[in-house]
Amino acid sequence: MPYREVNVPMRSVTGDSGVHVSTGTATDSGAAIRIAQQSYQAAQKAQRVGQGIPGKRPDGWGARGYRPDRGSQGGVHRPLAR
Repeated sequence: MPYREVNVPMRSVTGDSGVHVSTGTATDSGAAIRIAQQSYQAAQKAQRVGQGIPGKRPDGWGARGYRPDRGSQGGVHRPLAR
């Protein structure tokens, strides 16, 4: 299966913006988007209850980090805190 990256636009309440990054293998783009959404939702849930960001799922997918917009943070990839 091809390795895919899904970038989801984000904007924080402080005005920062960029993309959330999820990576893993998937049969097609639709499957990649569905799995990335599940990974993102698991990361959100973990943060809400005070836990660290989950690592890779058994299928290899996980929330990898975010890339701020170039104008605000230089476009550097920042891993999510684990």
